This record gives sequence, C-alpha cells and structure tokens, in this order.
Amino acid sequence: MVAFTKGHGTGNDFIIIADPDGQLPLSQEQVAVLCDRHFGIGADGVLRVVRSASLPEGAAALAEEPAAEWFMDYRNADGSVAEMCGNGIRVFVHYLVRSGLASIEQGATLPIGTRAGVRDVTRSANGYQVDLGAWRLSGDDPLVRADGLTVTRPGLGIDLGNPHVVVALASEAELALLELTRAPELEPALPAGANVEFVVPGEPLVRDGIGHVRMRVSERGVGETLSCGTGVAATALAVRYWAGAQAPNNWQVEVPGGTLAVRMFPAEDGEHVALSGPAQLVFQGEIDLL
Repeated sequence: MVAFTKGHGTGNDFIIIADPDGQLPLSQEQVAVLCDRHFGIGADGVLRVVRSASLPEGAAALAEEPAAEWFMDYRNADGSVAEMCGNGIRVFVHYLVRSGLASIEQGATLPIGTRAGVRDVTRSANGYQVDLGAWRLSGDDPLVRADGLTVTRPGLGIDLGNPHVVVALASEAELALLELTRAPELEPALPAGANVEFVVPGEPLVRDGIGHVRMRVSERGVGETLSCGTGVAATALAVRYWAGAQAPNNWQVEVPGGTLAVRMFPAEDGEHVALSGPAQLVFQGEIDLL
C-alpha cells in the first residue's frame, strides 16, 4: 500500500506521493491509473516528493541552487513527464510545510527543484507566490482550431519552461461556447505539444492599475482543467504584450476554479513572472499500486 495526499490549487488537483529517498519510481501506466477519475483516485497530475539528491534530474537543481533540497517530480494525468506546474508547486510546498518536511515563514522563500530549473516559492498572505523565472516569446505562433469556434484563431507562443499557446477571443459568449473535451488542434503542430489558453479581457481591461482577464485552458496530457498556474501567467503575459507599452505589470486572472494573481518584475537574467494564490490539502489515504 502506498500513502497519498490529495490537494489542489484553485481546483487544479493533484495526487501527492512522498518518496524522499527515490525508492518508488512511478511508471506512466501507474500515474494514468492513479489519475483516472473513474478507476483511480482522480487528479490532473501526480506530484512525487523526492529529495533532489535522490534522483538523476535533481543533480541539475542542486548545481543551480545547493539549498534546493526537494524536487517536484511532476507527471500529467496521462502519465507523461511535465517540466513545471505553477499550481502544483504551490500545493507541493504546502504539503512540505504541513508534513514537517520543510518550513517557510511569512515572507521567506523556499527553493524547489523542477525539470524547468529551480523555482523560488514565498509564503504570502493568500497562500504562496512562486517566481516562475524568466519567460520568452517562443516564436511558435500556430493557428488554433477548437470545437465551438467557427474559425481558426491565431495563437501566441510563450515559453515558461513549459510550452503555451494563448488565443484571444472576442467575447464571454465565445469563451462559454468552447468545447474542450477534445484537445485543440495546432497548425503547425508543435513537437512537444502545448497548453492552450483561451482568454477574454475584462470590461474594463485595467481597473486601479491592475489588469483583469478571464481564461479557460486545455492542458497538454490532461484536457480542460479548472486552473493552470503557468497558463495563467502565460495569459497575463500575452494580454500585456497585445495591449502595448502602457499595460500594467500586475494582473488578476479569473479561471473556472478561482482567481490568481500575476506580477512581472525585472531580474538579472531578464524579466521574471510570479504567480500567487492558494493551496489546499483535502484528504489522505492509501492505495495499491498495480
């Protein structure tokens, strides 16, 4: 029997399995069964809690930041390996704190290893803030076809350590009519796929110096989720890019599972983007890994 904890960040839910010494590698098939909402526990992904020193991928994290004791081994619901997860890393840190594996005071920072590099997580008033690092326009700007849209739409490619394509829609009605049970099609297709975000601006777009948008997302290897942390950041970055030089650096992004905050700020290696929001643990249990 394997112990697990279930948690979520604005409805983006995860199975958390503590494996500090790296003795429990999970196969793609095992992850897919665990995440199955009919035959397993059900989740958008699995967070395996491993010490960076206990798995090969952790060596790069420790070389980048020796204090990054813990590594977030994140898998999508289909069992595929993912580079990063903005909601997942907040839930990951909340689990470390609640289980006594790490401590982080209000305003203090905890470095976490990921396949996209080390990410710094800070305790904040509404949960946790994660510095997602430097971002860039990927140059991959495919056309996007999705059920519920009458014509293909142009997408903007954004790299946050994992790939995103952001699509602007004209109205709340278009956003509501989207049918994301089938993954959107990208033309041309991207070799590693991408998370695809569909966004509509708030009315007005900027209130009291803060940008406001609404978003739905189809996550690579998962399908539509109630929230996607890096997707929220990519959405805010895309809308600011489209809005021009006078657009703000602080955003509120509403997703079906709640609202998350995004902040852009300068750093030594270029502009960084930070995501903040809640993280919750909801139940614990044990399950056989078949």
